[in-house]
Amino acid sequence: MKFFSRAQKLGFILPDFSKTAQVYEGTNCKIMDGKTLSTNLISQAKTLKDGKKVPCLAVILAGENPASHVYVKNKIKIFKEAGFDSQSYIISSDEISEEKIISLILSLNKDKNVDGILVQLPLPKTINTEKILNAISPHKDVDGFLAHSIGTLATGEFTNAIACTPFGILAMLVSYGIEISGKNSVVVGRSNIVGKPMSLLLLSSDATVTMAHSKTKDLKQICKNADILIAAAGQPELIDKSYIKENAVIIDVGIHRKENGKLCGDVHSNVKEIAYSLSPVPGGVGPMTIAMLMLNTALAAWAKD
Repeated sequence: MKFFSRAQKLGFILPDFSKTAQVYEGTNCKIMDGKTLSTNLISQAKTLKDGKKVPCLAVILAGENPASHVYVKNKIKIFKEAGFDSQSYIISSDEISEEKIISLILSLNKDKNVDGILVQLPLPKTINTEKILNAISPHKDVDGFLAHSIGTLATGEFTNAIACTPFGILAMLVSYGIEISGKNSVVVGRSNIVGKPMSLLLLSSDATVTMAHSKTKDLKQICKNADILIAAAGQPELIDKSYIKENAVIIDVGIHRKENGKLCGDVHSNVKEIAYSLSPVPGGVGPMTIAMLMLNTALAAWAKD
């Protein structure tokens, strides 16, 4: 469990939920409950912070994207529950410029009270996202998006922040007793935020990894070979039971709103009929992403590599 070793040194533990997992009604498919695990980690952080510097996250929100405002609100709520500090910097649409955002980041880089800097994505199309993110100090990259952070992940050093969603997914697999070593794992989606770092984490855990994407031929057959399937394709209910083999472990990264107003993921609900376990939407990967942001900020504040 090398990916979690820095957190373990600080006293964090991954609980064992393998024997207490609930099942989806009318099935034998286990629920990989990210909300329960995230609550556990937040509670640990609240206890571990006693006598230590209170970690502080600076959040930069540029533009009027309603979803982004909701995400930032949820992140600040979790930090408050953990007893951590947060600072919000809201830049309205008529004030946005690359120079303004970079100037703010450079100032926060120097602020000793700030341990982590998060720029809420997506940024407006007029802004060069890569240029903005690269302005963040590697020591304050709690999202794990910078090339330096991805590089240490690729080499297996784990000395920098791990991208929050993949970090949370691997923590969930371990907590629910899923054997990773030697398993055929398929990651559907190749984004820098989820797909690529997810594949690196699985490789570091000795899985045999296949990455699939929009240009992949015979996606269904590739997915049916997976013992562990990570669906991060960004397409509502793309993966149904015809894509998976019996007793596969399925992690659903997607979240979409259907015409009837209900939420769904990249995975169809009928996979429950044959899967061994499935992360729910909502309540699966989402809460874990925020919990690992909190954990990465704690590491930035407390860990001495």
